[in-house]
Amino acid sequence: MSHMMEEVEILLVEDNPTDAELAIRALKEKNLTNKLVWVKDGAEALDFLFATGAYSGRQVANGPKVIMLDLRLPKVDGMEVLRRVKDDERTKTIPVVVLTSSKEDRDVAESYQLGVNSYISKPVEFNEFAKTVAELGLYWLLVNHPPVTK
Repeated sequence: MSHMMEEVEILLVEDNPTDAELAIRALKEKNLTNKLVWVKDGAEALDFLFATGAYSGRQVANGPKVIMLDLRLPKVDGMEVLRRVKDDERTKTIPVVVLTSSKEDRDVAESYQLGVNSYISKPVEFNEFAKTVAELGLYWLLVNHPPVTK
């Protein structure tokens, strides 16, 4: 398990098990789940990203290549997770994709003000949701060129 923690490509932050399973299945179909970690609330996401709590054995520098972040989360909401990620020198270059059911203009605006890289409203229809997640995974893992971190 510790080896897995060193090579995470996708951090999926999603409290809804149905949406998480759907996202994981869509990514699996594109062979993008080998290095995926799913956390179920904002507090666990912060523990993972900053190597605290249950994830204290990780190295913060070995962050994911992309964070897929829901906004409506228990314990710590997605906006606070986004704020903390983008405010920290060690994590601010990690691409964050908000993948949420919210279409509220203020959520979109605040997300971009905090530094989100992409804001996607979850499609309600199963096939469209799966297609969207698969395309996100392919883009952020295979097409996008992030800065080299040391």
